[in-house]
Amino acid sequence: MEIVGKQFIDGKRVAESGITFSSYDAATGEALPYTFFQASESEVRAATSAAFRAFGRYRNIPLEERALFLETIAAEIDALDDEFVRLVMRETGLPEARIRGERLRTTNQLRLFATVVRRGDFLGARIDTALPKREPLPRPDIRQYQVGVGPVAVFGASNFPLAFSVAGGDTASALAAGCPVVVKAHSGHSATAEMVGQAITRAVERSTLPAGVFGMVFGAGVGRALVLAPEIKAVGFTGSLPGGRALCDLAASRPDPIPVFAEMSSINPVILMPQALKARGAAIAAGLAGSVTLGAGQFCTNPGLVIGFQGEAFEEFAREFARAMESKPPAVMLNSGTLQSYLEGLARMESTPGVERCAAGPGETKRAHTCAFRADARLLSATGHPLEEEVFGPSTVLVALENLHELVQIVPTLNGQLTASLFAEEQELAGCGELLAALEHRVGRLILNDYPTGVEVCDAMVHGGPYPATSDSRGTSVGTLAIDRYLRPVCYQGYPDQLLPLPLQDANPLGLRRLVNGQWSEGPVPA
Repeated sequence: MEIVGKQFIDGKRVAESGITFSSYDAATGEALPYTFFQASESEVRAATSAAFRAFGRYRNIPLEERALFLETIAAEIDALDDEFVRLVMRETGLPEARIRGERLRTTNQLRLFATVVRRGDFLGARIDTALPKREPLPRPDIRQYQVGVGPVAVFGASNFPLAFSVAGGDTASALAAGCPVVVKAHSGHSATAEMVGQAITRAVERSTLPAGVFGMVFGAGVGRALVLAPEIKAVGFTGSLPGGRALCDLAASRPDPIPVFAEMSSINPVILMPQALKARGAAIAAGLAGSVTLGAGQFCTNPGLVIGFQGEAFEEFAREFARAMESKPPAVMLNSGTLQSYLEGLARMESTPGVERCAAGPGETKRAHTCAFRADARLLSATGHPLEEEVFGPSTVLVALENLHELVQIVPTLNGQLTASLFAEEQELAGCGELLAALEHRVGRLILNDYPTGVEVCDAMVHGGPYPATSDSRGTSVGTLAIDRYLRPVCYQGYPDQLLPLPLQDANPLGLRRLVNGQWSEGPVPA
């Protein structure tokens, strides 16, 4: 396992900067024996230029070749050995089972996108044939399909070193759309990023694709140059609200503004109906504590707000939940910076008037302890949304409202969220119609009788939501609809068949399901 720490540019490893940095053992803070080189602005431009040169050829390769490329990346990542797994564990503090599971999720996601590419429906082919005799005016032949927007900048996430990083969902969906990718490796797990980058490079070579289809740069402060590079046509980001908002503002300031698809901040409220608590409050408390502390609470779907209704059922649940939280051991976080931010978040929450700590697990140096708070319900409607400022780690806030009507009035004022979970008995659901209608406008995924942690990778999944959960609620970063973020529609009007792209030709040579004159068809255009 050789780690050289240089940029991945047009199939070469390059380092022109003398500025270096290290990666660290998440548990001990010890520097690992690898040196990484800070990318220069000229190196960033070289990577984006190579991506732009590769775009013309890559976007036009047959769909089968594009699908095989995604599967080849998956195979290369699956082939990384146990030494790679141990490296990821050291850099992130995540356990072996989590790393192996996340790798499988990453490679399964690539294979799912390969299936979508072969299917071809993401191209969205629509055909309206000419009506030369239509009155009062004839209609010309008009045909539309979707094409990749161009090279995409992807920012690796800290909390998912595989599934949301170098070969994660943003990269996989951009490549599926026909867009080359330039990744900004996350500095918290640079060695992991390098190993995955090497795997993708091998897949590019095996697939005989232009080397610029994949590039990667290291170091802090390179994001600005990457977003401002004129060759970049979209950005994928998973991280903090300040970081995502800064990228959005930067992209909007370009002479040619580009979209930023940023997943940023969500507290994922969990709503507990009274009869559900009476029937299974202890089980819900245990499951919720497991969800809050899963992976040291370092999930974008971590449940950071628990809403119930005043009464003995909720008070008994709160006692059970406090006991469950206090039984959880302290956990290693991704890095010292993440731990410090968590501790600062706890201090901020505890100093908020109307908030008091109701549970805390055992503490330990360099590890995060669990924590739960009780808050005055009036804070849900307070200026500045004090209960909705994400505390990234194993903690949550409990609030008791008077009744369901009060909650229905509050929901429209909440920040946008990735998820909202409802625990209810069957007989309670009939009275939840107004609540669900209100939640639908504030979240991307509504969950019934389950916890938000755990995001299935499938066609129907939505992992997005209104701001500040994401910068654009019209998309998702998980599931096959994620490909649409990196596509744009193109229309051909009046062109002869031989000049049309394959998805729009009369004979339907790709065998696509197309909308032809308002009817779905998998055959040729009728004569």
